[in-house]
Amino acid sequence: MAGFSVDWLDLREAADLRARDVALLARAQQWLDQSSSEQSRDRQQPMIADLGSGTGSTLRAFAAGGVETGRYAWRLIDHDADLLSVASERYGAGHSLETRVADLAQPEHLSLSDINLLTASALFDLVSAEFIESLVASIASQTHPIAVYTALNYDGITRWTPAHKLDMTVLQAFNQDQRRDKGFGPALGPHASACLTQVLTAAGYTVLSASSPWLLRGNHGTAGDTQLMTELIHGIANAVQSSIEQAELQEWINFRLANVHTGSCSVGHMDLLALPQRASR
Repeated sequence: MAGFSVDWLDLREAADLRARDVALLARAQQWLDQSSSEQSRDRQQPMIADLGSGTGSTLRAFAAGGVETGRYAWRLIDHDADLLSVASERYGAGHSLETRVADLAQPEHLSLSDINLLTASALFDLVSAEFIESLVASIASQTHPIAVYTALNYDGITRWTPAHKLDMTVLQAFNQDQRRDKGFGPALGPHASACLTQVLTAAGYTVLSASSPWLLRGNHGTAGDTQLMTELIHGIANAVQSSIEQAELQEWINFRLANVHTGSCSVGHMDLLALPQRASR
């Protein structure tokens, strides 16, 4: 699995927090609190396992939503020990927090049997349908109900202003690149939310969803928006360089960069909350 730097994760943080659907996040917390009160368990705190946690973005999202995150036990799971070390430095003192380095591509080895809620942020568009099927089978087979909250799954829709004649060509090439194997088999890319919904529903879950787009603006937004748009332009261009003639691609890059301070960009995502059917009422 390709890695992500702390700088990139920190850069996208503000856009991620603005994008998350507030109501779905609150519903996830509500289910967690209700389910934990109904269960007779040895642990005093309900357990959240955050898959592909990075530096702890899901924990921060709960905190930004007004949740007292210290009420829960957190298990942060990632393949990158350096990112987990940063998470421990930032949150270890104020939380019941454990970090686990793991091969995310092997869901049967991810230590999920004792959790109440499985979370993930900006992860499932990187994985394959087979991975989702295996992961859902693993959590659905447990003796107690486990809910799933996953945010910021890319949906394949990106819009820029002002428009450029190559925007759709670039988007189509980028969406095709999103299907490339990221270490989990052929990636779902924009089809991640549909696959999650189908597999979770078939496993007996009630699936709720909400749109959670990045809304980035130049001078009307924040300095972080401008920087993020700049990085996004370069990242997209790098992903599609083998699919688009170089001179045309460079024209698109130059145009987009020239308008980064006054233009805007929306990048579509979906948030999902899957509740075990017998505990979804």
